[in-house]
Amino acid sequence: MDAFTAFVTAHEPALRLAGFAAVLFLMAALEAARPRRPGAQRAGRWPANLGVVVIDALTVRGLAFLLPLLLPVAAAAWAAERGWGLLPVLGVEGWAALVIAVLALDLAIYGQHVAFHKVPLLWRLHRMHHSDMAIDTTTGLRFHPIEIVISILIKVVLVVALGAPAAAVVVFEVLLNATSLFNHANVALPGRLDRALRLVLVTPDMHRVHHSVHRDETDSNFGFNVPWWDRLFGTYRAQPRDGHAGMTIGVSELRDPARQGLLGLLAQPFRKP
Repeated sequence: MDAFTAFVTAHEPALRLAGFAAVLFLMAALEAARPRRPGAQRAGRWPANLGVVVIDALTVRGLAFLLPLLLPVAAAAWAAERGWGLLPVLGVEGWAALVIAVLALDLAIYGQHVAFHKVPLLWRLHRMHHSDMAIDTTTGLRFHPIEIVISILIKVVLVVALGAPAAAVVVFEVLLNATSLFNHANVALPGRLDRALRLVLVTPDMHRVHHSVHRDETDSNFGFNVPWWDRLFGTYRAQPRDGHAGMTIGVSELRDPARQGLLGLLAQPFRKP
């Protein structure tokens, strides 16, 4: 565990970038080979979606430069030096601490996601993600920079309170990036494979329901990594009422193509629909 911790913390940026690039390339290739829905219009959507992730990355790096402890990995190392957090107090360490911390962080992201749907001010930020009128792997990158900053602050508080090992934070961040790209992908999985995978992993068909224009479907399937929280808390929905081929993606009041460019997306939370 010590060697693993040293490796992942020392190479955290490289691991995150490698995982991100590999899954993005793989999902984009599978989307071209086996699309679940036609007409994703990459040329019209990808510049804005990929532009958002560049701005998000620059925002996070700028915050890290000004206040290094705002990065969850740095906060985990800082808390570990002081022996802070629930896991150290309970004497939980090693691989058990890593697994518990990853699951606890995933549960927290589920709760955060629910809050961003239920609290009107937070929904104004999060609806930028949902306003994509098609869905593919780049939709998994389309989050407003302010939402990213709020999410980081929530994770930092949880990491310190939990006493999560730095290695667990790195593993969680790599998994979160990878699964977000995977479960937003416009990929047709065989039905039997989808049914098996969604026992342990949020699949594209499961998460696509969450991007339905129907609000009751939007307010379901909040999980990113594992499907268990949705099943446990009653927010799981197996299929969209209009079918995957026929369902409408997006937000009903945000369908102006002129406002789907990069600047329009960044300004969206501050405009009335």
